[in-house]
Amino acid sequence: MEFKEAKNKFVQTWGALGSQWGINKTMAQIHALLMVSHEAVSMEDIMEELQISRGNASMSLRALMDWGIVYKEYKAGERREYFTAEKDLDELAVKISRERSKREIKPALKILKEVSAISANSTLEEKHFVNQTKKLYDFVLKADNVLEKITEYKDNWLAQLLVKFVKK
Repeated sequence: MEFKEAKNKFVQTWGALGSQWGINKTMAQIHALLMVSHEAVSMEDIMEELQISRGNASMSLRALMDWGIVYKEYKAGERREYFTAEKDLDELAVKISRERSKREIKPALKILKEVSAISANSTLEEKHFVNQTKKLYDFVLKADNVLEKITEYKDNWLAQLLVKFVKK
């Protein structure tokens, strides 16, 4: 397999995986392209490489920058904007974990706390509902706390050991 074919296969596969993880396919493809590029890439080059519109490229790049995993770079004498991705895979994992917690886990915790706080005096069904949603809230909160501790202490040897264990 030649380099261009391998690169394309990686970008396409990362895009497919991204959509399975709940991330826009194009956003994941742009991230993959930037992650394996040895230097910053212009929006025009991204559009050409992935055969996507300027609007799609712009929205996806903005979203990736919001996640903190893609950065804008300026080159002296150039009018075009260039983009690069976080290359440190540990830092990438930390940023994605924090962002997913903020966007997905924290809102779920808020809802679980709210729905489990209803007064369940009437029926067995209501009591069961409150009991189960409280258990779910406690579980999700513990999982979020563990994730937070791991990302906080990524330089800590124990956290590194846990990350290695999770990767295997």
